[in-house]
Amino acid sequence: MTKRIVLIIIILMAAILGTYFVQDFISFDALKTHRVQLLEFKQSHANLLMIGFVISYAAIVAFSLPGSTVASITGGFLFGLFFGTFLNVLAASTGATALFIVVRWGIGNVLQRRISRLEGRSEKIFQRLRSNELSVLLSLRLIPVVPFFVLNLLAPSVGMKLRNFIIATVIGMLPAAVVFTWIGVGLGEVFDRGADPDLSLIWEPNILMPLVGLGVLSLLPLFFKK
Repeated sequence: MTKRIVLIIIILMAAILGTYFVQDFISFDALKTHRVQLLEFKQSHANLLMIGFVISYAAIVAFSLPGSTVASITGGFLFGLFFGTFLNVLAASTGATALFIVVRWGIGNVLQRRISRLEGRSEKIFQRLRSNELSVLLSLRLIPVVPFFVLNLLAPSVGMKLRNFIIATVIGMLPAAVVFTWIGVGLGEVFDRGADPDLSLIWEPNILMPLVGLGVLSLLPLFFKK
């Protein structure tokens, strides 16, 4: 148990230090400054850039560092809409899965034992969550209300199955990943105008309402079961 707690502490410290030190490197200003070098590097070392991008993005998610939005948009800027979306989903889901496994291995069992001792209404709530965990997590992934990293920590804490976590994460983040990757595709023109990308696009009714609709649809199995 001691080793597990130490590992969790290391991850927390890395997240805190990373938030302080890397926020200047994972930003639109940094991307604007180095975009020419990135594009030149892509021309000569495309595969190496792709691998480095996936590893970096996965590390951002795994350590819950700020910059996942910048990373998603960078994926569209460097790799285009379709391949950029694929790499964004691959990297983010890999990082989320790694964090899920570490949290469950570190403190998940302790939390699950405490949850199993709950009685009354709390016990019923957790039983319903466990019996419908795929639908619930998928809905929360689709509707961009709960922060991504919060779900990555909450899911292993309540004993969610790894398979359901991966499925809900990949499918649930896909629509928003397409939107942010799409923003990145036109990022070069935005920088040429001296402007910053409009991240409020995700909250536009024509974007947000379909996401909400998909989130509601993902809960239909829960209502049918009931």
